Amino acid sequence: MARSSTWRMDDPPEAISHEEPTRADARARRNGHRGRKGALGYALDPSSPGDSKLSTPDSEEPKNPARASALLFAGAALGLALATFGLLEPQRRPEALGEDVAARVGERTIRRVDYERVLAGVEGDRRNPVDEPIRRKVLERMIDEELLVQRALELGLATIDRRVRGELTSGLIDSIVGEADADEASEADVRRHFESYRDFFSRPGRLRAEALFFSARSRTHAREGDAGTRARRALERLRAGSDPTEVAEDWADPQLSPLPDALLPPAKVRDYVGPILLDTLERLEPGVWSEPVASGGGVYLVRVIDREPPVVPAFEEVESVVREDLARRRGDEALRRYLDELRARTKVVINESVFREGISAEK
Repeated sequence: MARSSTWRMDDPPEAISHEEPTRADARARRNGHRGRKGALGYALDPSSPGDSKLSTPDSEEPKNPARASALLFAGAALGLALATFGLLEPQRRPEALGEDVAARVGERTIRRVDYERVLAGVEGDRRNPVDEPIRRKVLERMIDEELLVQRALELGLATIDRRVRGELTSGLIDSIVGEADADEASEADVRRHFESYRDFFSRPGRLRAEALFFSARSRTHAREGDAGTRARRALERLRAGSDPTEVAEDWADPQLSPLPDALLPPAKVRDYVGPILLDTLERLEPGVWSEPVASGGGVYLVRVIDREPPVVPAFEEVESVVREDLARRRGDEALRRYLDELRARTKVVINESVFREGISAEK
């Protein structure tokens, strides 16, 4: 009685049958299906090309031995050709990188020194030692960053995004200035710089001054005349020797931020009275009242009470400041030379019409 068919992926094709297996089948399985047809133990029967039935190693000899020999020869030739191609094909080996290169991303490289610098920063932030997985993760992050940078350049973000342009220009400027700072200036260079810019390193002189204000919108002294009239009358009394406090009570108006009664550097005086009155004070001799000066919604009378001349410090007192200023000026000069070289080798065309007045309003 025939038993039901069961077939698994590892069974030979002849197992797809509803009949009892023969002793030849059992012998084929025991011998590992090693027959003349190949390692699988079965092959297409060449005697029935239209049928393409499966035959086992124990099947009888093919009826067309010449054709079988031809197929066997063709298969051997094809196998030999494939083997030869595999031997002759150049083997792809991992691309060799120099000792100073951590990775290559496309046509660009990640320098080993940059990788080690980033890794040192990571080590500084961690309490535990950095192991190999962390080292690999750091490099993978740098590769990701390089991929994003390359893609951003492909998309043209360096030309259309002002934030990106600002970062790029700042980075390049820092690099140029950094190269200029690489060579530290000698003491002789610093001294020469100090002598060349002695006024720059001098402490500015200080002055004590006072001012009377005559408002153009005064309600208290409106009957005495406008601001200019009151200022001239007050000036006559001041030059006649009247007390400035009494004159202020009779003719002047309160100030929002009056000058303090103290010696101040010129920059501080300017904060109180503005650049126009400061210029007037710097040209006055101590004790002399100025002519009426229109400024800030009214008219002023000013005078210098006391003045200290500028102080030139000794070189040793300001050497560090002089050295810093020399480095800054060298960086500025290096940047200017670099820009001049770029302009010399790059064609720049300017549309002069953009400087005409009213062009923005027309658009």
